[in-house]
Amino acid sequence: MTPILTAFKHSPDRGQGLARDMRVRWALEELGLAYDVHLLTFEEMKQPAHLARHPFGQIPTYEDGNVVLFESGAILLHLAEQHPGLLPADTGARMRAITWMFAALNTVEPPIVERSMAWVLEREQPWYAQRLVMLDERVRRRLSQLSARLGDAPWLDGDFSAGDLLMVSVLLRLQSSGIVGEYPDLAAYVDRATARPAYQRAFAAQLAVFQNL
Repeated sequence: MTPILTAFKHSPDRGQGLARDMRVRWALEELGLAYDVHLLTFEEMKQPAHLARHPFGQIPTYEDGNVVLFESGAILLHLAEQHPGLLPADTGARMRAITWMFAALNTVEPPIVERSMAWVLEREQPWYAQRLVMLDERVRRRLSQLSARLGDAPWLDGDFSAGDLLMVSVLLRLQSSGIVGEYPDLAAYVDRATARPAYQRAFAAQLAVFQNL
């Protein structure tokens, strides 16, 4: 059975690779795995059929036989553990890569998401400009720490891994802000990752959904 990934039929990012199904598409392309995509409207995401897959009515979900998963990080971890290519074979290096997966989602992404949601929900409010200064400081603090750790290395720990895939996916959420460009090593890191053929294939597949509507 070919695995099935759910994704937005009408993505808020207009096909720019920021929706979380992109992370799973990228991983599947890195691993060379065939997959089908089931596109859902916002209304369909709240219906019982999808809520049985994802109790919070979001995307992505992943189905492969009896395996039904939600949350992009959990799906990536499952794929990386089942197929060689996204986690090192050495136990120590493997756990460090998994640690970077958690760091991307739990430490670096939250202030970035808070910043983006403030723009969506609060930008017309009189306090927004002052709040944005504080939000940008939080983001820059995390990026400064990440930059110090990355240094001049091509990837976070050895070869490209699922940790890098998730970290770059998170950093891409800042692409319209220009903040990543303040850190040349991080900007080069993102460029290296997004130049990978697997990323390019995944991006083209997601963009095609928007262009074919």
